[in-house]
Amino acid sequence: MTPDLRLTGAQVLRPDGLDDTPLSIAAGRIADAGGREVDLSGFLVLPGIVDAHGDAFEKHLAPRRGAMKDLDQGLVATEAELAANGITTATLAQFYSWEGGMRGPAFARQVFTALQEIRPRLGTDIWPQLRFEFSMVDEYDAVLDMVGRFDIRYVVFNDHLPHEALEAGKRPPRLTGQALRIGKNPEKHLADLQTLYSGLDAVPEALALLMPMLAERGVLMGSHDDHTRADRALWHGRGALVAEFPETVEAAEAAKATGDAVVLGAPNLVRGGSHKGNVSALDLVAMGLCDALASDYHYPSMRRAAFLLANGGVMSFASAWGLISDGPARMLGLADRGRLTPGMRADLVVLDAARREICATLSGGQVTYMKGEAAARFLAS
Repeated sequence: MTPDLRLTGAQVLRPDGLDDTPLSIAAGRIADAGGREVDLSGFLVLPGIVDAHGDAFEKHLAPRRGAMKDLDQGLVATEAELAANGITTATLAQFYSWEGGMRGPAFARQVFTALQEIRPRLGTDIWPQLRFEFSMVDEYDAVLDMVGRFDIRYVVFNDHLPHEALEAGKRPPRLTGQALRIGKNPEKHLADLQTLYSGLDAVPEALALLMPMLAERGVLMGSHDDHTRADRALWHGRGALVAEFPETVEAAEAAKATGDAVVLGAPNLVRGGSHKGNVSALDLVAMGLCDALASDYHYPSMRRAAFLLANGGVMSFASAWGLISDGPARMLGLADRGRLTPGMRADLVVLDAARREICATLSGGQVTYMKGEAAARFLAS
């Protein structure tokens, strides 16, 4: 852990906005005073970024198809990227899906096993999220066991079945390539999809048993890609109180109306719209229909999204940064982070004020990333 410090000269983002009052760190927490002085004139000191949903880690676990042997080293590389992007708390969104390969049940177990083993050695606070394809009714018991075994506190329910093609009795597009990619006979893959589709009538009853058991264990639950008000109302009634990436204004409004949290993708906001043609995250944020921005598939987009919102006058800088710090922390039930106030975890990011580059990241008072002039200032005697 970093020695006690007193950061001076920087613009520090507190709940009410930026000011130049020194920030002290002691025993891994934000403190009232004390510590060795570090002059950070010319820098911004901001709350560490909290990522509520990200799957960009996949490229580190399998840099090439089939190269998935050293998952622990992939997670070390993931942490390095997280820290370099100012992320102090990360949620790894791992699929449990009929899609197989890196999205299959066996790989999910490997990822969670590796994370459980290596997590105590990491500086960044990394949490597992299980993205479960709820059409897999035969896997419900296995999912419940996995949640308990790996202390999974966040489960999101997905449905990526190609409904339109299966309903019409047609072969789904890209099925052959998908099957071959995961080493499966295409005809067997098609038959499995047809079986899942024909068994959808059993899903409501199965969910009615599974979700209360997850709730009893304190698991946060969410839905994914809600499209209509009815979709969101259905999942809210089941106990899924997070709406991840709603596809329409209607679905986002329905979530907010019942007090549920709305998570949007920062890449959607940065690029100016959804790559699938869904509602723009920027529009939803401007309408007040967002509680947290997540990295989705691109970690750098979180920081960029916050500055884009502030520069565009959509909201104050404090509010914009709150969508990637305090907002997701509260959504995840992590009351000890997201703000730079005494007693909170010393999760913070240091940015060059002119270039807005991340120069240092501290998670729980531990340095996880540092470079250049900021490093020189911290290391100066």
